[in-house]
Amino acid sequence: MALDSNYAIWKAFENEYWPADYFVDKIGRIRFHAFGEGKYDESEQVIQQLLKDSGTNVQMGGFVSVQGAGAEAAPDSKDTMSPETYVGYARGKQFASTEPLKRDAPLKYTVSPRLILNQWGLAGEWNVRDWNAILTDAPGKIVFRFHARDFHAVLGPRLDGKPIRFKILLDGAPPGDDRGGDVDDKGRGAVKDFRPYQLIRRKATVEDRTIEIDFLDPGVQAFSFTFG
Repeated sequence: MALDSNYAIWKAFENEYWPADYFVDKIGRIRFHAFGEGKYDESEQVIQQLLKDSGTNVQMGGFVSVQGAGAEAAPDSKDTMSPETYVGYARGKQFASTEPLKRDAPLKYTVSPRLILNQWGLAGEWNVRDWNAILTDAPGKIVFRFHARDFHAVLGPRLDGKPIRFKILLDGAPPGDDRGGDVDDKGRGAVKDFRPYQLIRRKATVEDRTIEIDFLDPGVQAFSFTFG
């Protein structure tokens, strides 16, 4: 796990994914990489082989049973048509608010009334920076048109650490049984620390849907969206 606050390692690896695993042997060669959730058995095979190659006297055999829950659950890659998407202007794509994005300064945005698949937009007053966007005045929202079983948002609380209340709607209604692990059936949740928040886990047929994340308090930091 690398502490990389200034993205020096991220940039040196020309990385485009989160999470991203790089497996390095004892002389510094990258022997394997895995992007996104999943590939657990392959990753463990590589770890065991690297331990053997290094001469470590460790008894090998079998794999650890991975039972990921919430945002750590293995993705449903067969039916995921939405790519990892960044909020900041350094890597942001498919931005679809009515107003052009303004860099490093607050601006009041409105979301385009008709989003096509994988477009997203901001509503309310946001300060969009290189790697994130901060809600400078509440209320505010993020709207995303996606196609996947799971919808995750990488979020952080206010700079002073105070939690941020939010509520989500799926196609204009509370998520009910399609709620993710970080919200209740009414779509209510709170951002308390920096991590991926699982907002949607579809129980029925996966199809194009629109999620609306309404933030009730200012200061939330939005970084990216991932799908599974």
